Amino acid sequence: MSFFSIIISLYNKEKHIKATIESVLAQTFEDFEVIVVNDGSTDGSEAVVNSISDPRIKYFKQDNRGASSARNAAISKASGPYLALLDADDIWQENYLETIKQLIKSHPDHHVFATAVNIETSNGVIRSVYSIKDIRDKDIYIVDYFESSYINTVLTSSSTVVHQSVFDRVGTYDTSLKSGQDTDLWIRIGLDYKIVFINKVLVTYRYAKRSLSNRTKRADKPRFDNYVQFESVNPGLKKFIDLNRFSMAILSKLENDPTSFKRFEKEIDYNNLNKKQQFLLKQPTSVIRCLHFFKKRMQHLGIHLSAFK
Repeated sequence: MSFFSIIISLYNKEKHIKATIESVLAQTFEDFEVIVVNDGSTDGSEAVVNSISDPRIKYFKQDNRGASSARNAAISKASGPYLALLDADDIWQENYLETIKQLIKSHPDHHVFATAVNIETSNGVIRSVYSIKDIRDKDIYIVDYFESSYINTVLTSSSTVVHQSVFDRVGTYDTSLKSGQDTDLWIRIGLDYKIVFINKVLVTYRYAKRSLSNRTKRADKPRFDNYVQFESVNPGLKKFIDLNRFSMAILSKLENDPTSFKRFEKEIDYNNLNKKQQFLLKQPTSVIRCLHFFKKRMQHLGIHLSAFK
């Protein structure tokens, strides 16, 4: 039995999966298995995986059912006590697993571990920023998921390692959701577990390569209805979800979807938003679109603007 089981859901990542797997095989900590579930890829992804010869790679395929289904299938096949999530186009630094192993050893009473990430976009690489008070580079923190994720999430689908018992307790990915499956899982984890987080960049998250994450149109916006009962007794969760509602409300304006905007906006406690966010919610669609265009232009110049800081 391996110490880590690496969970990879694969769908049409022919150009990236080799580099992703090679970043795993290059790890300085070598006691792991790699479980790849091909979710009905129609490109050459299967051939690429099969061209890599390493007995630690366990390859499976299924009809296309979505990333959540493929991740759940991989999780069900894991033999290791610790499961390391990894998207099929992201990259680990060679000491990622070794660092996580050290965190596990030094924090034996905890079950969820994460590192900082760089976000690779078409306009350059951005270091992810977190809402952790007095945060310093390379320091280790035991954090509340919600309070530490107001700017960017401290858990991602490539920088998170959990003990097998976490999935036994909170469940795996909810395949009934059409969007926001990752956030839904992070919320369930955050309700029950603290996160051991090291502010050291060991993962490159390739946002620019993701057709789903980088799309401008989202017909199926997450509702967060499952957590209304918890919001009233968990202020951190309420603020975290309100910030997500803010993002969906702005997206609704960009898409000229007033029905969705009203639904998200009416559920937001404005006290959970900063002045910039409050201002944006009150602007007409034409202003939001102009500001969005300006933001994109600034990104091309290497200037990254955000309403979250």
